[in-house]
Amino acid sequence: MLDLLEIREKIDAIDSQMVKLFEERMQLCSDVAAYKIENGKEVMDRKREQEKLDALGKLASNSFNQVGVEELFRQIMAMSRKLQYRLLQEKGVGEPIPFEKVSSVPMQKARVVFQGVEGAYSFTAMHSFFGESIENFNVETWREAMEAIKNGEADYAVLPIENSTAGIVADIYDLLVEYHHSIVGEQIIQVDHALMGLKNSSLSDIKTVYSHPQALAQCKKFLERHPEWKAETYINTAMAAKKVKDDGNMTQAAIASPYAAQCFGLQILKPHVFSSEHNSTRFIIVSKYEMYAEDAGKISICFEIPHESGSLYNILSHFIYNNLNMTKIESRPIQGRNWEYRFFVDFEGNLGDSAVKNALRGIREEANELRILGNY
Repeated sequence: MLDLLEIREKIDAIDSQMVKLFEERMQLCSDVAAYKIENGKEVMDRKREQEKLDALGKLASNSFNQVGVEELFRQIMAMSRKLQYRLLQEKGVGEPIPFEKVSSVPMQKARVVFQGVEGAYSFTAMHSFFGESIENFNVETWREAMEAIKNGEADYAVLPIENSTAGIVADIYDLLVEYHHSIVGEQIIQVDHALMGLKNSSLSDIKTVYSHPQALAQCKKFLERHPEWKAETYINTAMAAKKVKDDGNMTQAAIASPYAAQCFGLQILKPHVFSSEHNSTRFIIVSKYEMYAEDAGKISICFEIPHESGSLYNILSHFIYNNLNMTKIESRPIQGRNWEYRFFVDFEGNLGDSAVKNALRGIREEANELRILGNY
């Protein structure tokens, strides 16, 4: 019986042969890429690959090895495709990325739309990104903000896309797909809720507190200390503050940002009823123009993939192969197609980077559909 050292030596010898054969195979793949470039053929041939996998699997001596052989060669074929994509990209074959590179996102004389009212967190995000003197207007819904960009009424829209504790704003993802606008920037705002009421009111006057349901939930511990108050949900935090101002009722209070109190002339009855450095909302800056700043470092994409085993793994492997750091992945159901999903991915990089171009080329070839949502 062989001892462990001898077994390992034999494995090492086989591995060395496998590396040599792998490199020989990849050289042949380079020749295949050259042929495809010359003859305008697609890299991905699903039918041919499946036939090849079936044939190789039948060469195995048992069912366990058959599965292993098919998986091994599935990965080898994936490596082959990635090499071919790289060579095609280097030769400039394929569709160019439609985004225009700019030195910075143009802001002079820009008009910005935000959802909500003055004093909302989106209003704060807008001023944090564009500055205090930006021309702006507000709408009631996120769809109206997208329409304003589409119709040329605004150059940019400020939209919330995720909260660090509550998760994504799903409707925004769906609107990005529907409207084909591009993300050109982002702004993160820390959540800091305050209790506010009319001038000269006090905590002892309060009977009803208005705010967005999420804000009420975040302030639950504070509200539980005042069981005599009735908590009422409202469309958003800033509009709750506006309601208190408009109603002029001393028994009403709102939970909103300190900036909302400033905007509506309310006094803060209790600051920081919920404030956490770990609870922030990320806002995206959206434009109908496909552009990216030369120093942009994050890319957002969405794609649809075949509804079959391993398809998501194959797509994500393009990030690994090109040494790109994926920072986020989400999925949304595709309307009208039961149990099929569209995936949204954020990753680090710039559209001018060769590694990014290689990865996007491979994803575009292998996904049913790919859209670059923005580089910012």
